[in-house]
Amino acid sequence: MADSTVVNCTFERHAGAILDIFNDAIAHSTALYDYRPRVLRSMVAWFEAKQSGNFPVLGVEAADGTLLAFGSYGTFRAWPAYKYTVEHSVYVHRAHRGHGLGQQVMHALIAEARRQDLHALIGAIDASNSGSIALHRRLGFQHVGTLPQVGFKFGRWLDLALYQLLLETPARPVDG
Repeated sequence: MADSTVVNCTFERHAGAILDIFNDAIAHSTALYDYRPRVLRSMVAWFEAKQSGNFPVLGVEAADGTLLAFGSYGTFRAWPAYKYTVEHSVYVHRAHRGHGLGQQVMHALIAEARRQDLHALIGAIDASNSGSIALHRRLGFQHVGTLPQVGFKFGRWLDLALYQLLLETPARPVDG
């Protein structure tokens, strides 16, 4: 989108807008397997977890400072051998979908993952989310499996599709 900028999101500047995007996804989609809207105080812990894990929260802002989209990544699994793997999420404000913002956020997340010497990005996507699946495929992610009926929302079972992008980093991975 013209006149948009990728920014590092902060609690002070972006928590409310991120919360609005999360809550819209919870209420109207299967992008989040959650039932109840979140409250602002939940964003304190969310941002603290991102900061303590050295995980980015990147957003795309319009020229007027409105947050249009955001994404982040975090721990894939909590055992040391997974230290080069992260699970990412990307969300685009409902009014701004279809303008390439998800791709813009993903490019920024992939660049940051390379900078942090990570090796694998995992996207856990509702199998019916064709837009997100198409985005991930365009970016080179490979479908590596589907977990049938692992979620239940809106009165139906949900399948979770896993997409993975392998990076050339780190140059010298180490155990421990």
